[in-house]
Amino acid sequence: MIDLQVATTAVGLPTEGQFQQWLHAATQAQPKTVEITIRLVDDEESQTLNQNYRGKDKPTNILSFPVDMESLAIPELAAELGDNLYLGDLVINAPLVAREAKAQNKTLIDHWAHLVIHGCLHLQGYDHINDDEAEAMESLEIDMLAALGIANPYG
Repeated sequence: MIDLQVATTAVGLPTEGQFQQWLHAATQAQPKTVEITIRLVDDEESQTLNQNYRGKDKPTNILSFPVDMESLAIPELAAELGDNLYLGDLVINAPLVAREAKAQNKTLIDHWAHLVIHGCLHLQGYDHINDDEAEAMESLEIDMLAALGIANPYG
């Protein structure tokens, strides 16, 4: 399940169904129905969040905010989620995604799919800080994208 927030004037955005498909591909190993929030933003909001949370004063394509486990103990939130597993939030800079796809000669929709799957893996605890982690995460991304008929984004 996705809470989709559109805070951008960008065009050519994926449909909610496409986001659902990518979320399912990235979380099919989870034993429960998962929920995430996806917020689509412009450069300015992306840069502000990137500065505030990562100390980098520039826009970025995607930010992942895994759920704070302590917040799940709040009775109102627990009741709202029911049996669902809330993973966290993804903030995606729609204009930057379009610029990157063009610069990398990728289709826009394939680049969106890759970033959403990448972000969902971060929400599940995967990272790419060291080479071994990066290799494991990239391998998962490649397999998940291949299952959707999307070429290796790293190749």
